[in-house]
Amino acid sequence: MSKFSSEDKGYTQKDTQNQEHYEGVFSAVKKSGEVYFRSSLTYRRKHISLGSFSTPLEAHHAYLEGLKLISDLNLTLNDYRTSSPLAFEKWVSLLNFRDNGIYFGTPIYMGQRLFYYYLSPTHILKFDMDDLFFYSSHKIMCRGNHYFVADYGMQINIASRYGIKNYAVPGVDFCFINGDPTDFRRENLEIHNIYHGIRSTQLKNGQYLYTARIHIKGNYVIGKYATELEAAIAYNKAIDILQKNGLSKKFTPNYIDEIPPSKYAEIYTQIEISPKILNYKP
Repeated sequence: MSKFSSEDKGYTQKDTQNQEHYEGVFSAVKKSGEVYFRSSLTYRRKHISLGSFSTPLEAHHAYLEGLKLISDLNLTLNDYRTSSPLAFEKWVSLLNFRDNGIYFGTPIYMGQRLFYYYLSPTHILKFDMDDLFFYSSHKIMCRGNHYFVADYGMQINIASRYGIKNYAVPGVDFCFINGDPTDFRRENLEIHNIYHGIRSTQLKNGQYLYTARIHIKGNYVIGKYATELEAAIAYNKAIDILQKNGLSKKFTPNYIDEIPPSKYAEIYTQIEISPKILNYKP
């Protein structure tokens, strides 16, 4: 698994034409006319691409390492080295296929009651098996402490799958029960604020106070309320007031189905809204 030397880069036209000397290697041509080399293998009747390389020798080394990974049961992810001809993601996929009989195009390794998504050898996310289908077809990207997937051309924060809002504050709006921010199993997530525009504050007596805010050109406080439900309804009422006052900005109202319409209307009518919202003019 040593790195390739500069001599490995000096392949000839003869190398390209006689690829039978490099098992598992196939040449291809880019739109620019540049020749490159693809490596692949077949395991359990599945054809697996191992990647693209600049020389046939590099591609062949990747092929040989792929064969070794699926045949040597002593090899684990701990044996990966940065000098490997195969990408770490491919190590994860091949070892999972070898050990668990399922091949994923994303770096997933299955456990007994959960699965691991490897962003790197040391950066590992944990998920429930219920999420396996989604993440087997969506590549996770990382920016700081935020994780995203590309879906229909958009970047979607994966936290939204678990009821965590984009503006949510860890430890305030939600928390990881075991203290591990990479463990996205639902049993490990505790969501404190499930509604748009709501933040909770714990008082000295242990009770919570719920503040409703709405972002117009900066954050406006709608009011502070004794229950999360009241704050959520106040947020909806603030949207209606702002739109009635001529504000064209679109807001997502809170969906509330835990109380009957008559009770919702009663709270909506009685709930107090900040004069700054009542008198706001765009």
